[in-house]
Amino acid sequence: MREKLLLERLNEIGASLEKTGDALLLLGLGSVGNELGRLDEYSDLDFFVIAKPTLKTRFINQLDWLESVHPLAYSFKNTKDGYKILFEDGIYGEFAIFEEEEMEHILFSPGRIVWKDPSFQNLDIVSPVRKAPLIRQQSLNLAINEALTNLYVGLCRYARGEKLSGMKFVQSHALDNILSVLHLIEQEVAYYPDIFGNERRVEKRFPAFAEVIEQMLQGYEQVPASALTILGYLEEVYPVNQSMCKEIRKLAAICNTPHEH
Repeated sequence: MREKLLLERLNEIGASLEKTGDALLLLGLGSVGNELGRLDEYSDLDFFVIAKPTLKTRFINQLDWLESVHPLAYSFKNTKDGYKILFEDGIYGEFAIFEEEEMEHILFSPGRIVWKDPSFQNLDIVSPVRKAPLIRQQSLNLAINEALTNLYVGLCRYARGEKLSGMKFVQSHALDNILSVLHLIEQEVAYYPDIFGNERRVEKRFPAFAEVIEQMLQGYEQVPASALTILGYLEEVYPVNQSMCKEIRKLAAICNTPHEH
């Protein structure tokens, strides 16, 4: 069972860190951290290692502390602080190495202590000092009107032949604006909201909205249809400007009219 394997692997990494004598703490994050209730067969390892002073580079420059647990099939240094990795048995992970004093500047969701050196007493380190920027908005007016203008601009670009840009405005930017205020539109089901992404677990948190998402995201060749679905949704949840709605529908019709070459 993958869930058990993930937790065992994390515990083994903790034991490996202990053997080095150079680490203070292993902090599990996400579904292997404080959110074990959502751990499943598609989860991965997400963790921080707190190194002893001056020893951070030891863990970054040498991955022997991971290789001794299980051989790595892939490793990619994606930041100055850490890696994305794949073990040979298919376990994927992302991690970063910090020293204790750096943690007050790091943005993360509260974690779970997997292992710690007995001498390490700073248990408050499991929660971030730095506050995450708000990804939710508290103004329906702002977000809905941004989404409305996203549709307009997106269809203008699509009509011009800039289909990819049009698709991004309609099926990404407009949708992101809706997601940012979805909690003001629909009763949210309490299921692990993410401080970094409103789209995470949206199917469980907003089941009614999840039923209409597919028609909002019809793909590269169906941007006008997607825009009209989103527009209809905006009209249902907010008194949007009808002049803009009229222009958007006019643009959608133009986009759907075959052009003569």
